Amino acid sequence: MVTVDRRIARVSRPQTATTAAPARTGSGRPPAATNPRAGLPRPLPSPSATDPDDVDALTIGARIRDRRTRAGLTLSQLAEAVDRAPSQLSAIENGHREPKLSMLRSIAQALGTTVDDLMKPQAPNARARLEIEVERAQRGGVFAALGVRPFRVGKGTSDEVLRAMLALHREIVHLHSERAATPEEARRANAVLRAEMRERGNYFADLERVAGELLDAVGHTGGPVSHQLVADIAHHLGYSLHYVSDLPHSTRSVTDREHGRIYLPTENSPARDSRSPILQALASRILEHAEPADYPEFLRQRIQTNYLTAAILLPETVTVRYLTEAKAARRISMEELRDHFAVSYETAAHRFTNLATSHLGIPVHFMKVHESGTIIKAYENDAVRFPSDALGAIEGTTVCRFWTARTVFDVDDRYSPWYQYTDTPTGTYWCTSRVEKAKEGEYSVSVGVPFDQVKWFRGRETPHRTKSRCPDEACCRRPPEQLERRWRDAAWPSARTPTSLLAALPTGSFPGVDTTEVYQFLEAHAPRE
Repeated sequence: MVTVDRRIARVSRPQTATTAAPARTGSGRPPAATNPRAGLPRPLPSPSATDPDDVDALTIGARIRDRRTRAGLTLSQLAEAVDRAPSQLSAIENGHREPKLSMLRSIAQALGTTVDDLMKPQAPNARARLEIEVERAQRGGVFAALGVRPFRVGKGTSDEVLRAMLALHREIVHLHSERAATPEEARRANAVLRAEMRERGNYFADLERVAGELLDAVGHTGGPVSHQLVADIAHHLGYSLHYVSDLPHSTRSVTDREHGRIYLPTENSPARDSRSPILQALASRILEHAEPADYPEFLRQRIQTNYLTAAILLPETVTVRYLTEAKAARRISMEELRDHFAVSYETAAHRFTNLATSHLGIPVHFMKVHESGTIIKAYENDAVRFPSDALGAIEGTTVCRFWTARTVFDVDDRYSPWYQYTDTPTGTYWCTSRVEKAKEGEYSVSVGVPFDQVKWFRGRETPHRTKSRCPDEACCRRPPEQLERRWRDAAWPSARTPTSLLAALPTGSFPGVDTTEVYQFLEAHAPRE
């Protein structure tokens, strides 16, 4: 029995795994496939919309300060009563540290109250409620995106000032929400999904289990997964492969679920792995994907599909063994991982982020950046600070031109790995990057780690080093004053932005796909009775 982790799929039900060889039904439809329907959660409300009934460190701290003041105790006196340093109590009262239950008991006893009273979700008074809301706003994405430095709300700060600040903050959030009707909704969904991936170290055990069961069912014993083995998986699930010359131009494959057929192009792009389209087509069936109802659902399905595809091409057990040996030898390399399993560089980089934290204890970040500097995909759990908008979305923003993901475009030797250290306001990071071509231009694919983790990687001796001061606009977003004066009123550039970014939410059930063309194709190729 394959069960679904409810933290991953809050709307899914456990499904029974089928490992026996399938038989054709009378209708010609494929039988039900192994299916945990593992998924990612549906998009949540914006982080700025904090539920006032949710107790948090800020509210607990405000209630402790209120009770302490009523009791006539100074911070030092309360700290002495609970045998803690005043700085620790100050951090708790200011909401910077959430106290443990044992500490709450001691504080409650010293203040003559109860733990339940200190943990009530309501602010103790109207002034405290204002201060909490302002502090929440300062910790949200709007302040960071505007470059506004957080400040301490003191006793001398009037209620009118706090109300005015909150009104301005709400209006900015409102304006961003209005723009979220189309592209912004996709950006919000990306931010939510990325937060879930970060929380789990980008590792999804249910999808790993499904990949393992499929490989076991077709007799995989280790090593790279061949094209024949992928074809065996398709046959095991009741599908036949058909290569055609007239595949709709907007698709990589087309699946006829009624007749159990997967149509593929006769000529595959040199930059694409011929196995990936087959596995991606099968993944939608394995995971029982229905037609996406909205763009967040489309994104969630795409993440599941790409994850399962990579988990089959780079099986967990053998890949972890390979990476563990590479770590012991201090020569982890995306190029060597790519070559060992005969996959694309991007697939190898993605797969490394799946396994690096959960199995190797290495925090990591990943970026796919268009040659224009626009971020297409990104993931992190190593505290690197990506550029973001007020909603916390990073897709569509411009990355600092001193980061590896940008400097790699200026490298003459495109066939050798490019390594670089980048000093940032949040620390020094090492990255390895490579440029790949696509129909919309060139992209860089980068994997990076904090400085203290570079010892495990090949390329750590690189002399290449840059310094980034972003999000400080003087770093690379604001031109030198002399140049700005000279060209501000004379320049009129035409943006070279990927078309996919200009249409974050295309019309139709499957974004970017001409449905009429697909239906006409299937009608022409359907087997005749």
